[in-house]
Amino acid sequence: MKRIITAAVTGATHVPSLSPHFPFTPEQIVEDAVGAAKAGAAVVHIHARDPMDGHPTSDIRLFHQIIEGISSQCDAAICVTTGGSTAMTIDERVAPLHILTPELASLNSGSLNFAFHQLADKLKDPRFDWEVPYLQATENLVFSNTFRNIKIFAQAMRETGTKAELEVYDAGMINNIKHLVDVGALETPVYMQFVLGILGGMPATPENLVFLVESARKALGDENVVWSCCAAGKAQLPIGCVGLALGGNVRVGLEDNLYIGPGRLARNSAEQVGAIVRIATELSLEIATPAEAREILGLKGKDKVCAPQS
Repeated sequence: MKRIITAAVTGATHVPSLSPHFPFTPEQIVEDAVGAAKAGAAVVHIHARDPMDGHPTSDIRLFHQIIEGISSQCDAAICVTTGGSTAMTIDERVAPLHILTPELASLNSGSLNFAFHQLADKLKDPRFDWEVPYLQATENLVFSNTFRNIKIFAQAMRETGTKAELEVYDAGMINNIKHLVDVGALETPVYMQFVLGILGGMPATPENLVFLVESARKALGDENVVWSCCAAGKAQLPIGCVGLALGGNVRVGLEDNLYIGPGRLARNSAEQVGAIVRIATELSLEIATPAEAREILGLKGKDKVCAPQS
């Protein structure tokens, strides 16, 4: 099977002062996503940021501007976050589903201590006042994704024909997914994104990725699982290589890692996409086009996304 490359271009973890190349205005996010698609990403995963200071936001107008900009310039499938940021309410996080009806959306599969407070130590001269307190606050934060809330997201996705990309940070979340399938809240085949290297989740090691893949297959059946993997920080490309060797798909992008090599900041997500595409090519693996990714994942198609007019 051809391999799907996803580019996660901004996220809600990093702050602008960590890299001069970090995209946070709608125009920058669109440029980064389109560049990643041209480099080989069949899927682009998006969050929205306040264009004035880069703060994560659930502003639907910004989401629409980003989606419209990406869709007008490339055919990549767009995956919209329901994670938003760890400080957002459930209503804020679910709003993009009902209003934008995307082809694909993230669905966090359980609660965890999602901590990235250590990044505050890297900011010696922050550009914006919110950045350091935002980072530091995650030392005392639980990213809440209860069964009830997961069902709310899953129901919204069924209503809008949106495929869930199930974010798995720890092995227990596979049990959560199995339970939700058993009670009819989720349908198979499921699409899992194994996210390694988050403080509070599983470390980014080959052994852990192998364990997660095997656990998912045992819990749900090999035919009921399509999976991808990503890793935070310097483990991004090594874990991506392991994922390719195991038969999976891969996510890269500035959401997960600001670097392209030791001490070298990536200029954009396209650099990281290009790197994983070259690795896959050396392994004689074929990269899925957006059309092929839609078929593999069972997406409804770009023409069925009903984003409102701005």
